[in-house]
Amino acid sequence: MTAYSPYRLDRGRPAQRAGTSFPCDLRVQGVTKRYGDFSLRDVALDVPRGSVVGLVGRNGAGKTTLMKIILGAALPDAGRIELFGHDVASLGNQELIRLRERVAYVNATVSYPSGMRVWEVSRMYELAYPRFDRSAYDRLCAVMELDVPRHKVSDLSRGMGMKLQLACALATGADLLVLDEPTAGLDPIVREELLDVLRSWMEDEARSMFVSSHITSDLEHLADYLVMIEQGAVALACECDTIRDVMGVANLRSHELQQVLDDGFLGDGQARVLRRDLSCLLLVPQRAAFMRAYPDFACDRATIDDVMAFIVKGEVR
Repeated sequence: MTAYSPYRLDRGRPAQRAGTSFPCDLRVQGVTKRYGDFSLRDVALDVPRGSVVGLVGRNGAGKTTLMKIILGAALPDAGRIELFGHDVASLGNQELIRLRERVAYVNATVSYPSGMRVWEVSRMYELAYPRFDRSAYDRLCAVMELDVPRHKVSDLSRGMGMKLQLACALATGADLLVLDEPTAGLDPIVREELLDVLRSWMEDEARSMFVSSHITSDLEHLADYLVMIEQGAVALACECDTIRDVMGVANLRSHELQQVLDDGFLGDGQARVLRRDLSCLLLVPQRAAFMRAYPDFACDRATIDDVMAFIVKGEVR
């Protein structure tokens, strides 16, 4: 897997990226967008070729705005979007069309006209994407048990509708797949079916995926890298393995927390604390080092949800 550019978690500032030289299918550089009282501020992220990047954040944090800019549905006030190494703002219309033919999108909702039949939906994709692979579409429909070509979109359950979107998107021949909440509202069996299909699609290392999801357990089993947006800025960007295998959450009494702070195990402004009725939770950047330094203190592996809670609600010490 291509190495990701290093990020750091910083108080009050977006994650800053070091120099990069690896190929990226999507690159967001310094993107800013203002809507009334809300602003997306200096957002930077990369989707390295062959990787899955997950996007998380609270409702209203700026994820939808960022998605719209990436897909060309909105223009940034500042910054740039690169697709496959090309600045989209510098391309002519035909060049941009050819570039966007390499990007497929799966929406959070099934937005096809309700009276359209399933076979008409697939035909629409076939007309829009020159590389649409009908045989691949048929195979995906068989795998996902989507054998309803004569059904109307209005007859489909949410799960079947999402399967239809995914089968069409994956058959386009796209190199970059952008997904917005693809498994939200689905039962666990359908969710796992869709995740299996996505994992199979990513076995081709020439492809990449950018997926926004509130279901962090899905990202823990799918994504290589994680980006968190909070109040319009990047609050965290790192490898998913860093959260699971490196970071930890220490459950401490007040005097134990004070001991760790007094020892200087974490630098000034680096400690993130969540206070509970009878204890304090401390986000530990290096769990193994913490356990060596404090073998009598409990420190569990961190999850994406844990880290998000510390960033949103945690006290910085």
